[in-house]
Amino acid sequence: MISKVEICGVNTSKLPVLSNEEKNVLLKKIKNGDEKARDKFIKSNLRLVLSVIKRFRRKGESADDLFQVGCVGLIKAIDNFDLSQNVQFSTYAVPMILGEVKRYLRDNNTIRVSRSIREIAYRAIAIKEELTNRNQREPRIEEIAKIMEMEKEEIVICLEAIQDPVSLQEPIYNDNGDNIYIMDQIRDKKDTDELWTEKLAIEETMKKLKSKEKDILNKRFFEGRTQNEVAEELGISQAQVSRLEKNAIAHIKRIYK
Repeated sequence: MISKVEICGVNTSKLPVLSNEEKNVLLKKIKNGDEKARDKFIKSNLRLVLSVIKRFRRKGESADDLFQVGCVGLIKAIDNFDLSQNVQFSTYAVPMILGEVKRYLRDNNTIRVSRSIREIAYRAIAIKEELTNRNQREPRIEEIAKIMEMEKEEIVICLEAIQDPVSLQEPIYNDNGDNIYIMDQIRDKKDTDELWTEKLAIEETMKKLKSKEKDILNKRFFEGRTQNEVAEELGISQAQVSRLEKNAIAHIKRIYK
């Protein structure tokens, strides 16, 4: 979706392509208040915005929204760019565009996280990147905690708090046409005796199932096992467990109807 030709009403295939020399001439005019040069320079760099937002194609956000946010970052980069520095504009602009998009995604997360927690998490991430670049290896959480003078458990909690939420119905992988979902990997640790009436009704219905189907449902929903655990115990693949489980549930639904 993000690689489409037209985005936010802009036909990206018709955007101007300027040389570095032409860009420098326009930047000088922009600094002198030339609005036409500013408009032309923005249009010539919209492909740069497009290349940055491609990194976020799996975030589930509207490509048009991300493009507009990226354009805000581009404009900020133009306004703050220092011609006296020996650096290409694109080198300076990319982090500005990237930062604007990340800020938008963070602030529009469906789960609200306090500013203090986010600040701790982002500082930990920055320290991790710095240590990785310096030592050519990923640092341990203890190293980050020492620099931040915090308990490592607190840092881990803050990092987990800013992670994107994931649907339990999201498939992890596909095995011969059968999707394995996140919910299939979760063990149920709650006290199932609280639902004893439902258990009795289901157990009565399960008597009409085949032996293996009954065994799988018992292990999955009464013992709280994951599909992987059931598969290992029965000596079959997880895909087979998933298929038999679905068949058994469909059978129970037909009986209830």
